[in-house]
Amino acid sequence: MSWWGWIIWGALLLGLELSLVNAQYYLVFIGLAAMVTGLASLLLPVLPDWGQWALFAALALASLVGFRGRFYARIQGPTPTVKTGPQGGTLALPSTLTPGASCQAEHGGSFWTVRNDSDASLAAGANVRIVGVHGLTLLVRPDIPS
Repeated sequence: MSWWGWIIWGALLLGLELSLVNAQYYLVFIGLAAMVTGLASLLLPVLPDWGQWALFAALALASLVGFRGRFYARIQGPTPTVKTGPQGGTLALPSTLTPGASCQAEHGGSFWTVRNDSDASLAAGANVRIVGVHGLTLLVRPDIPS
């Protein structure tokens, strides 16, 4: 293939990466490998077709394996943690709870059944930590400040 053919294919792949949603940068590295192959075939006009294809394959594979993961992680940034439930949160008890006793309490804009999951009594107004969820019941223990 001529050198300008490699450059055109590389530019098309780079443009295709921009037009696809969440292509995850695979086409960027393949397109760059095609463009580098085009430059190499321009500088080394004696490079046979099979050598161009071998160079392209080696560059694409090496760049995908060597750089794509780190590049993608840097561009995307850290994934934020997603809180999927009330576990780990705190609430103030409306009434005193003996071990195993339950009451109704508001948490997150909803009323829940709250059960004392510890061996100690919990006083009314005390902050407690939600250690588990069993159906629609929040299991709480004393909140120990860190």
